[in-house]
Amino acid sequence: MSRNLPVLVVQEASRPHGIDSELLDFEAELAVHLSDFGADFEQPRMVVYPELYLCGATGTPDQRREQLEAAAEPIDGPRDQHLSRIARNLGVWLLPGTICERGEDGHLYNTAPVYSPEGERMAAYRKCFPWRPYEPYQPGDRFEVFEVPGIGRVGLAICYDIWFPETVRQLAWLGAEVIINQVATTTCDRAQEQILVQANAIFNQVYMVSANSATPAGEGQSLIVDPEGRIRSRMSGATPGILTDVLNLDEVERVRIFGTAGLNRMWSQFRDDDPVLELPMYEGRIDPRKWREKR
Repeated sequence: MSRNLPVLVVQEASRPHGIDSELLDFEAELAVHLSDFGADFEQPRMVVYPELYLCGATGTPDQRREQLEAAAEPIDGPRDQHLSRIARNLGVWLLPGTICERGEDGHLYNTAPVYSPEGERMAAYRKCFPWRPYEPYQPGDRFEVFEVPGIGRVGLAICYDIWFPETVRQLAWLGAEVIINQVATTTCDRAQEQILVQANAIFNQVYMVSANSATPAGEGQSLIVDPEGRIRSRMSGATPGILTDVLNLDEVERVRIFGTAGLNRMWSQFRDDDPVLELPMYEGRIDPRKWREKR
């Protein structure tokens, strides 16, 4: 049986944070998007919104910081309960865009929550590489994957994270076959970012799903890339819109077994008797016996 994951990517400008009426509007909007995309699929759909979609902040750096401070909630606060209810009501895997989290240490974190079709929060990944000095967030301290039962593992990377090749490589090693990259890129480097999305897919033989904000909050150009780096679908501009696709995760297994373009099999590179490669930059090493992705 194929491991198919239906995905709906919403390219929209961010909303004001937190008020109940906004979340009700969000649920109604999402229901409309879903009505045209596989309402009768056996496998629940996965819906992906851009970075900070529900915590929009504008103005000067000080004004943005003030708005984010006002939007910040503990991960299990009232917003979490609303989002859990929305996922359960609509029966979807909901990635509602990252939110501004108030950590138990008092710091702000840019956090990507994930809700199952039963309304359970399955993950809450804190961005490890905030875009400094622009972003006021404390970095997270771990990479995170979650399981879609019967389908496979999904990894989370927020915007600037993908500029650091360690991010997606570690997620792939943790067993991720799809990487969700939620983005709010407002700058002209979105062109380079799209290349990085493809490169990360090629390096790690994973699907990459990159959801960027629409104008005026972002430069758009959301895209979905397959495990060999081919663009499956993309938004050509920054206007609001949606991408839909069904990802066959068996394709990841095929590419890793036979190689990218039938040639390159990076996950099978090492033999158990190869020497250990020291990585002094990380005070770590590549141990050939531990190189293969986790299962």
